[in-house]
Amino acid sequence: MSGNFSSPARRSASRGFTLIELMIVVAIVGILAAIALPSYRAYYIRGALTDAATGLTMMRTEMEAYYQNFRTYQASGGATPPCTDGRKVGKFNITCSNLGAGTYLLTAGSSDNLLSGFEFTIDQAGAQRTTKAPTGWNSCTSRWVMVKGETC
Repeated sequence: MSGNFSSPARRSASRGFTLIELMIVVAIVGILAAIALPSYRAYYIRGALTDAATGLTMMRTEMEAYYQNFRTYQASGGATPPCTDGRKVGKFNITCSNLGAGTYLLTAGSSDNLLSGFEFTIDQAGAQRTTKAPTGWNSCTSRWVMVKGETC
């Protein structure tokens, strides 16, 4: 006798997973992904929008300090305004336009796939605007809209 007393049926039954077990696992992973991905997308957008607000607020503070020193928002005596070169804050690019002796307009826009529809502005008077927003979001002429469905 060879000493191997286990039956062939018993040996093959203990190997690997059955197809139905693998299908159940794939279905569970699919359900979890269907729930988690939209939530993560909303979380990502809300977090990234704070970069726009932070960047605009920081640049506005620097522009006001520049104005206190030179009494203009334009280039003066070899000095250039802080917004001349623009700045990247997180996923948003902060740029300025309408640069005059007493005026400026700072704009935050993004080229990121999830954020490309957003554009926020602030001017020398502190007026905040949501000038562009993707589908499902609202634009606003009196403040920044940072939550989907939020109204002016």
